[in-house]
Amino acid sequence: MGKIIAICISDVRGIQKHPVDEVVLEPECGITTDAHRGNWHRQVSLLSAGKIEEFNQRGAGVTPGAFGENLVVEGFDFRNLPVGTRFTNGDVVLEMTQIGKECHTHCQIYQKMGECIMPKEGVFAKVIQGGRLHAGDELTAELPHAGRPLTAAVLTLSDKGARGERKDESGPLIAARLEEEGYEVVETLILPDERKRLETELIRLCDGRQVNLILTTGGTGFSERDQTPEATMAVATRNAPGIAEAIRAYSMQFTNRAMLSRGASVIRNQSLIINLPGSTKAVKESMDAVLPALKHGLEILKGTAGECGRK
Repeated sequence: MGKIIAICISDVRGIQKHPVDEVVLEPECGITTDAHRGNWHRQVSLLSAGKIEEFNQRGAGVTPGAFGENLVVEGFDFRNLPVGTRFTNGDVVLEMTQIGKECHTHCQIYQKMGECIMPKEGVFAKVIQGGRLHAGDELTAELPHAGRPLTAAVLTLSDKGARGERKDESGPLIAARLEEEGYEVVETLILPDERKRLETELIRLCDGRQVNLILTTGGTGFSERDQTPEATMAVATRNAPGIAEAIRAYSMQFTNRAMLSRGASVIRNQSLIINLPGSTKAVKESMDAVLPALKHGLEILKGTAGECGRK
């Protein structure tokens, strides 16, 4: 059980939030009076009151809203709760969607203290059911249930696609196929063929959003700009080469050029990352090759299924 110590909002982005007594929350929106409202996964930001207190004991001297947080809550260590945790009060239901965030600019708090706790300790949620919240209200937490769909993200690597000069066909094809298989596709992105940018997004999706499966398409060939496998290997905590090998072996039935694909397959913590080629034909073949076995592997990775040998 947690207690809301403060509720904070801002009228425009880029300024410190200020405390209010109550707010109205709506699905596909967030807090109706907050500048960060919108139909995205970071509708409401939350921060543990204990983390702010610890920071202030070191001389920060901050008040509620200084970190851009909407809800300051006592009783939860948000950083140690999994994505998918739900917080409820009456009719209001929030679902945690991301842990932490990348700090693009160093705020005044960082300039003073040399760090800021929101990028590490803050979490974000979307509104599942709307209603009113008041300062002093209690929140209950419910961990994700075992039957929750596996989550997935799709990243298309294409310089022309990122510039809007080429229509992305492989990304939507992958997303549609995943949804047909029962996955919840939480993000689709088109990125330029830039290694560091891809590494950043993979880390965010694995660590912050805790996505179960990430499929990339493109950037696996011999061109100097093809850096998808290098970025994927750079963020890995463990290798899972059999998946990439199976894709190449399956596609070799149709073209011997399949051997030229450098796609990798790895694990980062509890997320599986698989590189697919860029063409729609190769994408279809790749998904045919590996999708039937993936769910079992992902359940093992999550710790909800046991290993099983062949008999």
